[in-house]
Amino acid sequence: MRFTRRQTLGLAGSALAGTLIGSEPARAAAPGEIKAVAFDAFPVFDPRPIFALVETIAPQRGKELGNLWRTRQFEYTWLRTISNQYENFWKVTQDALLYAARALKIELTPQQIETIMGAYLDLKAWPEAREALGALREAGLRLGFVSNFTSNMLQSAIKNAELDGYFEQVLSTDAVRRFKPDASAYRMAMEGFGLEREEILFVPFAGWDAAGAKWFGYETFWVNRLGTPPEELGVVADATGANLSDLVRFLGAKG
Repeated sequence: MRFTRRQTLGLAGSALAGTLIGSEPARAAAPGEIKAVAFDAFPVFDPRPIFALVETIAPQRGKELGNLWRTRQFEYTWLRTISNQYENFWKVTQDALLYAARALKIELTPQQIETIMGAYLDLKAWPEAREALGALREAGLRLGFVSNFTSNMLQSAIKNAELDGYFEQVLSTDAVRRFKPDASAYRMAMEGFGLEREEILFVPFAGWDAAGAKWFGYETFWVNRLGTPPEELGVVADATGANLSDLVRFLGAKG
């Protein structure tokens, strides 16, 4: 017996209901024929162990260091894109870590820096990710990444999370030497999948990425795992959920 996409996702959503963490995803404003889902890295991969490691290396100051590191990490991507001074995300991330440690007068040895950076190559998936991604694939949706991560970072995470074969497109912004939210970065999904923008759903982790995807013209489902408010940038995601189980339910409702 064959199921329609709506039926398949509806069944998967029921199976995943136990993993939901609270919020009911909003319905899309208008129906559309979504054929592919393009993910940022962090809706799929859990970054929390990176920052737990920072806390063990810098006891009682790990949160402070992690917060400044994250802030500078993305500020550097934006500054380098605007100024046409590209360095890849691995280099930008390490530079931001070095700055944050110096700014906070936290001594990090070369070995500690290597250990912290290495955590980016040992990421695992969020608990519900495999089942949710499987449901999307079974429903006939094409899956891919459009991420600031380097190709090596993405491939390492896919291997560690045992998600080989789930993603048709694994697209690093290295290919265009521009970071999101530059339009050329988002356009990679259209070119990779060979689809029109209205046929692609973009799934970000950060509010600024949700705004960038909407500015580009993608329908956007924001996986807001941190429960943060939307950015005040004049656009909002078409729908928001707490995890990938909510994404499955959202697409099941649209199918």
